[in-house]
Amino acid sequence: MSAGGAVEPGLPAAAAAPSPAPARDPGPGHLFRPISAEDEEQQPTEIESLCMNCYRNGMTRLLLTKIPFFREIIVSSFSCEHCGWNNTEIQSAGRIQDQGVRYTLTVRAQEDMDREVVKTDSATTRIPELDFEIPAFSQKGALTTVEGLISRAISGLEQDQPTRRANEEAVAERIDEFIAKLKELKQVASPFTLIIDDPSGNSFVENPHAPRKDDALVITHYNRTLQQEEMLGLQAEAPEEKPEEEDIRNEVKSGGAVEPLGTRITFHITDPSDMTRDLLKSETCSVEIPELEFELGMAVLGGKFTTLEGMLKDIRELVTKNPFTLGDSSSPGQTEKLQEFSQKLDQILEGILKAHFIMDDPAGNSYLQNVYAPEDDPEMKVEHYKRTFDQNEELGLNDMKTEGYETGLPAQR
Repeated sequence: MSAGGAVEPGLPAAAAAPSPAPARDPGPGHLFRPISAEDEEQQPTEIESLCMNCYRNGMTRLLLTKIPFFREIIVSSFSCEHCGWNNTEIQSAGRIQDQGVRYTLTVRAQEDMDREVVKTDSATTRIPELDFEIPAFSQKGALTTVEGLISRAISGLEQDQPTRRANEEAVAERIDEFIAKLKELKQVASPFTLIIDDPSGNSFVENPHAPRKDDALVITHYNRTLQQEEMLGLQAEAPEEKPEEEDIRNEVKSGGAVEPLGTRITFHITDPSDMTRDLLKSETCSVEIPELEFELGMAVLGGKFTTLEGMLKDIRELVTKNPFTLGDSSSPGQTEKLQEFSQKLDQILEGILKAHFIMDDPAGNSYLQNVYAPEDDPEMKVEHYKRTFDQNEELGLNDMKTEGYETGLPAQR
């Protein structure tokens, strides 16, 4: 069964009124400020606009904000005091990402229902246990929670039930039964799976355990299919020419091919001088610091050419500015964990705390400087390994035909 969103008679700022009210200044500072309940200067811009439901003037509010562990978004809401119509949606303020993303969340407890979710309009939402799907572009983008997504789906199904009961009573009864199942999910009587698959790469599901790894959440980045490219309007664009050599900048993408083997670098930080080592992290590389129970997934922070110190500082900024562990959204336990994480990371930066820094790159395109070269580094272990099927899937290698081109023979599996 699939559920589309309700047909919305008016979009935020659907049409400008003849005499718009002056826009409110969002305040000094950056255009996109990290979302925070404690930032009094972060105020929405208000624009008087036409309500497409009653054709009188309503109010559109726009908030440009930034979500760490994610990116910049535009939150917009429209309300009409005359007819009561209101509408809220989000849009990504950035470009379409190089890869799609799929979030697979196992919901086991009520706390999982409270996870923040950014769902763009190009994302498909699925609950396999109910064979339930919300197709892409059937709803506007939303900044909500897992519970909010389910409630929104229930509202979309309930909207036309009076008409169905009058014309197709049997269909209405089946939908009533399905709505009851969705409502049962909100009680979390048994675990279920929520999948958000976004070929644009711009959706997001919160990890409430950050900076630690989230065992209930699996994040998969993948190469889009031609059909997905066409759906996003990208098929007509000319492909980018990639340089033959690696483009080394503050943010980098490997211009070389995927290596035959993946690379795992385990480095033991024992001295403050280790902070000056050069580091190249490709966007396919994950980072782990076991002593902090910290794991940074693929594509987070993108590709970077920096030093070990620069990388650790980027991680600290990413984690400590997470709005879901600050302000009204935080719990005392989360705040304490965040403070403890920051203190330990500072101790590593200062050389007080010894720790292991692990880079795992299935594409084999990441690097950490060996200051003892050409001799082996006693504190560094470099392993080359054969990729798993899932890793090849994420790199888009499983569907590539690499054999039989010259002879016309089919590739061997």
